[in-house]
Amino acid sequence: MQANLKQSGMTLIELMIVVVIIGIIASAAYPNFVDYVREARRADAMGQLLTLQMAQEEYRLKNNSYADIATLGITLNSDYYNFSVSNIGAETYTLTATATGGQVNDTGCTTISINQNDRKTPAECWER
Repeated sequence: MQANLKQSGMTLIELMIVVVIIGIIASAAYPNFVDYVREARRADAMGQLLTLQMAQEEYRLKNNSYADIATLGITLNSDYYNFSVSNIGAETYTLTATATGGQVNDTGCTTISINQNDRKTPAECWER
């Protein structure tokens, strides 16, 4: 008497096909994921620039001029951007966030800025 044994499971070929399909899907999805991460980091930097802009306006109300970041007493934390203030005067300032590290690959948006007139450059980086 012979027992009829049925094998179940996947063959090596079937497993390799599944691995190839997963690799193709991952290779298509990864660049989009990286772009979304860059946009999120940029949005964070924009938020910090806007916080700095509000601090500048508050400082000017009390002092009749704008100030540098140290004078404002604001701490800006980012692993992906360096923040600076330039063109400081009684009626002018320019706030800038410059990309560092992996964020330097954010094509066209490695330096974003805003001034006292709320002029945001480059404009396409500020659009969502």
